[in-house]
Amino acid sequence: MTSTQKSERLLSLDTLRGFDMFWIIGGDMFFRALAKTTDLPLAHWWAKQMHHVSWEGFHAYDLVFPLFMFISGVAIPYAITSKLEKGTPKSSIYRKVIQRAVILVLLGLVYNGLFNLNFSTLRGASVLGQIGLAYLIAALIVMNTKTFKARLIWLIGILVGYGALQLAVPVPEFGAGNLTPTGCINGYIDQMLLPGRLYGKTFDPEGLMCIVSASAITLMGALGGALLRSKQLVPQKKTLVLLVTGASLIITASLLSGWYPIIKSAWTSTFNLLTGGISFVLLAIFYQVIDVWKYQRWTFFFRVIGLNSITIYMAIRVFKFKSTSDFFMGGLASLTGDFQTVVLIIGMLALEWLFLYFLYKRNIFLKV
Repeated sequence: MTSTQKSERLLSLDTLRGFDMFWIIGGDMFFRALAKTTDLPLAHWWAKQMHHVSWEGFHAYDLVFPLFMFISGVAIPYAITSKLEKGTPKSSIYRKVIQRAVILVLLGLVYNGLFNLNFSTLRGASVLGQIGLAYLIAALIVMNTKTFKARLIWLIGILVGYGALQLAVPVPEFGAGNLTPTGCINGYIDQMLLPGRLYGKTFDPEGLMCIVSASAITLMGALGGALLRSKQLVPQKKTLVLLVTGASLIITASLLSGWYPIIKSAWTSTFNLLTGGISFVLLAIFYQVIDVWKYQRWTFFFRVIGLNSITIYMAIRVFKFKSTSDFFMGGLASLTGDFQTVVLIIGMLALEWLFLYFLYKRNIFLKV
C-alpha cells in the first residue's frame, strides 16, 4: 500500500462498516436476549427495532443492509476514481468490478446452500449478489460520468424511474401501484425472470428490481465519498453538507411515504431516500468524530470487524460460533440465571471478534 493510499483511507469508513456488521453477527441477538431479562422500556423498544418490519414501515434493523451498500458506494471514489486519476486503464478497472460482482454472486449462492447440490430449491438471489451487482451498476455510472451533476441525474433517474415502474405499470390481475407481496411488480418480474427459489414465495427482497433500486443508495454513497475526497471543502463543511443532505432525504421520504410507502422488501424509492438519508447522517457523525476530531481509540473493536466484513458474514454461516460458546461458557452461563442466554451471546460475539482479530494480526483480509 502506498503512502497516498494510506493517507486517503478513512478510519471512519472502516469503523462504520464494522458498526453495521456488528448487528448482523450477533448484536441484534444480544439486545433481543437482554430485553427478555429486564423490564427497562428502552431495552424492549430497541429489541423491537432489531426485527425487520413484516412489509411496510421501518425499524432500525431495516437499515443494516442499505447502510452496508451505502458504505460500499463511499469507497468507490477511493477505489476507482483515484485509479482513473492516476491513469489506470478503464479496461483494467472494468475487469475488476465485473470480477467482484461475479465473485459476490457466487459467494451468495454458496451462502444459500450451493454445496447441497439441491438446485431445485436453491435460492438464486442473495444479499451478497445484490451488493455485488448494485456496486457494479454504481461503479459503471461513476466511471462513465465526469461531473457531480451527471451522477446526480443518474441517481434521480433511477429513483424516479423505479418509482414509476412500481406505481404506474400494471401487473396482470392486480393492476398498477399494488404494493403488496403478491401484487407488486417486483414479484411479477422475479417470478418470470429470476432463477431458483424466491425467498418470499411470490417475490424476493433481493430480486432483480431490488438490485437496480439498490444501486441508487450505492450511488448516493459514491457521491458522499466524492465529497469526502474533495480538496475544495474544509472537513467541517463536508460534515455539514453530509448532515444537511441526510436530513433533506429523510424529510423527503417522510413526506412522500403517505402515497408511496417505505417498503424494504420491495426496495421502494422512498426506502432508498430514508435509508440513504440516515446513512449520510451516520457517515457525517463518524467522519467528524473519528477523522476530524481524531477520537479514534474506541474504533478498534469495530474496525477489526469492518476490515473483514465479507469474511465474517460467510464465517457465521459456515462455523457455529454459538455452539462453541455453549461448549466453553455453558457452565458459567448456567450460574447467571435469567442472563444465561445473554452470557452465551456475549461469548459468541467474543469468539467471532477473536477470529477476526487473529486474521487482522496476520494481515489476512478477504478483498472482493
